[in-house]
Amino acid sequence: MASLDTFGAKSELRVDDASYEIFTIDKVEGHQRLPYSLKILLENLLRTEDGANITADHIRALGGWDQTADPSVEIQFTPARVLMQDFTGVPCVVDLATMREAVNDLGGDPTKVNPLAPAELVIDHSVIADLFGREDAFARNVELEYQRNRERYQFLRWGQTAFNEFKVVPPGTGIVHQVNIEYLARTIMERNGQAYPDTVVGTDSHTTMVNGLGVLGWGVGGIEAEAAMLGQPVSMLIPRVVGFKLSGEMPAGTTATDLVLTITEMLRQHGVVSKFVEFYGPGVSAVPLANRATIGNMSPEYGSTVAIFPIDEETIKYLKLTGRSEAQVKLVEAYAKRQGLWLDPTAEPDYSEKLELDLSTIVPSVAGPKRPQDRVKLNEAKPMFRDALQNYVTAEAGPVDESVEETFPASDPVANHRDSEADKPHVFSAAKGSNGRASKPTRVVAEDGTEFELDHGAVVIAAITSCTNTSNPQVMIGAALLARNAVERGLSRKPWVKTTLAPGSKVVSDYYDRAGLTPYLDKLGFNLVGYGCTTCIGNSGPLADEISAAINEQDLTAVSVLSGNRNFEGRINPDVKMNYLASPPLVVAYALAGTMDLDITTEPLGTGADRQPVYLSDIWPSAKEIDDTIASAIGATGFEAAYQDVFAGDEKWQSLPTPEGNTFDWASESTYVRKPPYFEGMAAQPSDVVDISGARVLAKLGDSVTTDHISPASSIKPDSPAGKYLAEHGVPRHEFNSYGSRRGNHEVMIRGTFANIRLRNQLVPGVEGGFTVNHLTGDQATIYDASVAYKQAGVPLVILAGKEYGSGSSRDWAAKGTMLLGVRAVIAESYERIHRSNLIGMGVLPLQFPAKTTTESLGLTGTETFTITGVTELNNGTIPATVKVRTDTGVEFDADVRIDTPGEADYYRHGGILQYVLRKMLNS
Repeated sequence: MASLDTFGAKSELRVDDASYEIFTIDKVEGHQRLPYSLKILLENLLRTEDGANITADHIRALGGWDQTADPSVEIQFTPARVLMQDFTGVPCVVDLATMREAVNDLGGDPTKVNPLAPAELVIDHSVIADLFGREDAFARNVELEYQRNRERYQFLRWGQTAFNEFKVVPPGTGIVHQVNIEYLARTIMERNGQAYPDTVVGTDSHTTMVNGLGVLGWGVGGIEAEAAMLGQPVSMLIPRVVGFKLSGEMPAGTTATDLVLTITEMLRQHGVVSKFVEFYGPGVSAVPLANRATIGNMSPEYGSTVAIFPIDEETIKYLKLTGRSEAQVKLVEAYAKRQGLWLDPTAEPDYSEKLELDLSTIVPSVAGPKRPQDRVKLNEAKPMFRDALQNYVTAEAGPVDESVEETFPASDPVANHRDSEADKPHVFSAAKGSNGRASKPTRVVAEDGTEFELDHGAVVIAAITSCTNTSNPQVMIGAALLARNAVERGLSRKPWVKTTLAPGSKVVSDYYDRAGLTPYLDKLGFNLVGYGCTTCIGNSGPLADEISAAINEQDLTAVSVLSGNRNFEGRINPDVKMNYLASPPLVVAYALAGTMDLDITTEPLGTGADRQPVYLSDIWPSAKEIDDTIASAIGATGFEAAYQDVFAGDEKWQSLPTPEGNTFDWASESTYVRKPPYFEGMAAQPSDVVDISGARVLAKLGDSVTTDHISPASSIKPDSPAGKYLAEHGVPRHEFNSYGSRRGNHEVMIRGTFANIRLRNQLVPGVEGGFTVNHLTGDQATIYDASVAYKQAGVPLVILAGKEYGSGSSRDWAAKGTMLLGVRAVIAESYERIHRSNLIGMGVLPLQFPAKTTTESLGLTGTETFTITGVTELNNGTIPATVKVRTDTGVEFDADVRIDTPGEADYYRHGGILQYVLRKMLNS
């Protein structure tokens, strides 16, 4: 639909011989003082003004933005495109296929269910690092990936042919966000004769990585993404914008990872949930594009909606480096300068709040053991690890043995000689005054006969993983040079460390080969295991049987070190309790050290070939050597080769049989892709919203419950409800695959909701995992089994929770599974943005305890029966500010209704966003 153009903003932009229609923001009063990100939103409203969803008043409100006010003005943002990864993308396509059938059943045209904006899906979350440390690891892991995911991949190939504007990047290509910045992102879109800013919503919270390219985009749930694909604007409040001023330059020896961990800590402490963060100031020009992308990638870790950088010369340089066409590069520069989107390092736009960081203050850091915002200076990592260990080990009867001396790990524990201190096996001794237990090193005999001792703090996974850092040549080349230096000094990884290299694109392998560095990484066991999201997403694969057995039999607190963005409990590997984020060079260093109980800044990593101790400083590459290697090994030809025919795929992909037709032929025996029940019995018009009565508590949870705790993730255990379901359907244990790979099957996913092995439901104190109390019987049960009993008895359910409920990735199944379990409302102290929105999108009511009120202050135990009244006010077309919550024990309070916009209210009235869109299609 053409814009009404009330402000006369329509204009023309000529670039060489090309002419583009544009909408200039300078026609709106107040545009000059707006932050970069709001200028993009302003252009979006001008171009999509229709007099109904987007009006002249909305445009004026944005031009007159009050930076000091709390968000209250709703606008409708229309993203230019949608980005998906396969874990979240498969259920999107499943839902679209189901919607086609529902439209058909209600007498409509099924082909109306079709993306109206470019939708691109990258298959990157399905490869598992099963094999590692061998030349054929990549080929074998891809082979296993295809065996496990054949049904899903055939389904996606059907979607690629059945839906317009839908493209799939096949397996073995790269990680979605790295592929996005290196190839898919346009920075400035050119479509149907118009030029406008590239904006995107993605079904992964780290979509914000593209903010480093000046692209406004963020993560949404799959259900929101589906609506965007179907032409629905994203309902949002004009946000507060935090200006983050950068000055100075980073010191030698520090990395982008150190910078981003510092920024994560600062912004999480400041509080930026649901806000835009925007970087400005003279220091921006000194931040390489890859570092900007790393900072943007971590936006969900500090809670902001976006963390964006303006377009400048560095942006243009990167677009040229990555092989974008000359015409595209010229368009980006001309458009940005015409619209006032080009960086002015001296400008001071209006911001709601301001922070500042001198880049020269950055120091080497890691983050852990369970949250990305818990930054630890590298030289303090050892004592901080020891302090944290007390929360993981169990105190034993009798005095702690403090006489055990600490020694350091050998570079080769299988050596016949142990003459130097550095050759002795690692032994952890409890610090004086610790309430932890004394060390009991466990001797392990590996499959190849190698013997070694494991103890608390053993690094059993060292993973160069995640687009967060693998997109950054500085840290990736740094890691490879450090590996070369270590090999040349005679060091090797410890035999208990699972070492994996899973870069975000083939470009990395190309420049490693060009620089001659691949053999050194291979020598240390960092062989290529796949191009995809492995360890960071929980696809770390199993540890060796003997190592896993030792950890579990002795209840050892094992450690992973990874170059990712998430280290939440239970996420990385079920055998690993403590997880630390680190730069790729430090991942290599910890693989050499083999333990967190070592100060790698002052103590030797091991013994070299000359039998002398080797320190981190001995093998750390200089900045000049890294820069010189990058200059000689990385160029546009590498990117062009990696992305040539990117959607075509290899022979495995092309040889997959592809179903045909406008609707999908569901296979009744499939355990991967099943038709979900969202539209069963749906009428053409919605029923009235009703109050909630007689509800019981399914789970009572504490603070910082993440979507990883809620949404099914990682491996499927045989004794879990999902494992039993698969076994009942004839699936052998070795073919269970992960929850993520089975997101297209709601039967598996509902059984894995709230089943995280580290979930702590206060209804069952002292028990970890997906368990609760069935209040109908008083017995302990799995959350899934209890929900079935409640459903059969007609009992609605509620969840009680603390602060930051639903933080983490934008997992649509955290909301879908919640709804399918029978949960009607969640009552929490506060929410993270995406999950709150997704709950509404699935027809679950998000409520918030009154300020300074908690379950504890109200005396709620979770055994009560709840009644929630006042919800029916939504039937009048209004949103109640509060609803009345009463329990059978006499507790009563007014809960805040966290339906924040009229658009969200419409979704809730219809029972969910998909039902709303479907009915709108029928009536169009």
